[in-house]
Amino acid sequence: MSEHCVTDIHQHLWPTAFIEELRGRTRPPLLDGWTLRLAGEPPYEVVPEDHDPVLRARLDPDVRRIAVSLSSPLGIELLPPDEAAPLLDAWHAGVLDLPEPFWGWASVQLTEPDLDTLSALLAGDLVGLQVPATALVTPRALERLAPVLAIAEAADKPVLVHPGPEPAAAESLPPWWPAVVGYTGQLQAAWWAWHTAGRALLPRLRICFAAAAGLAPVHHERLAMRGGGPLTLDQAVFVDTSSYGRQALDAVVRVLGIDALVLGSDRPYATWTDPHLGAAAEFAVRVSNPLHLLEGVRP
Repeated sequence: MSEHCVTDIHQHLWPTAFIEELRGRTRPPLLDGWTLRLAGEPPYEVVPEDHDPVLRARLDPDVRRIAVSLSSPLGIELLPPDEAAPLLDAWHAGVLDLPEPFWGWASVQLTEPDLDTLSALLAGDLVGLQVPATALVTPRALERLAPVLAIAEAADKPVLVHPGPEPAAAESLPPWWPAVVGYTGQLQAAWWAWHTAGRALLPRLRICFAAAAGLAPVHHERLAMRGGGPLTLDQAVFVDTSSYGRQALDAVVRVLGIDALVLGSDRPYATWTDPHLGAAAEFAVRVSNPLHLLEGVRP
């Protein structure tokens, strides 16, 4: 990648073989035609064109590199190993076969993770490892996940923390509820778990939290007020821009500084919103900061 390469570190695009694996399932997560059915969310009508790489690349012609990830709310990483394996195999083979400008994040089954296979995947052309926020919502959970994250650290590849599956609700809720309430809560918990225990466990890991970590950084004043100590800036911890705009991203930058913010659009579920922080900030978010997150990683 050149120093002027605009990089979107967070999009979703399903390869054909992966779609067929989802269609072959009889219980969630599954695709019924183009209707996505998950245990904890209302049915979602997938737009077929959203998963056409040619059409997707045309949406952002200035973006030279797009890292696509398995959507962790599907819950695939937490399926039994025999159910997760064909989906993950189809995912990895499919994203490695995508044309430019696409690049893929690896995923791994988490209850019985195959660390040797993950190590082999990260030794290849995948950008890094995505994990669901639900796997590190407490410091103890982060400790249990550390052997998986250590594989990415050893490979000098970053980790993307993405919202995970939401449990089925006991009452009827608006369709936006999981994304606005559940996902942000997961990300905030994962941020605080990392803040508490992450760096001591994984001293060299580069890590990025999707959706500005659910705006957890903005709550550092409250942490200090409640006895949690001052904010410690970490040059290897990033947050992406997905689903937020000027007000939220300005607040995050005031806490973490501009160097922590990277472009993550979350297409096709959201789009990049220019926070109007100035030309230098835009260059940092879209070009130089993603290069730092992906330091040493080559497609």
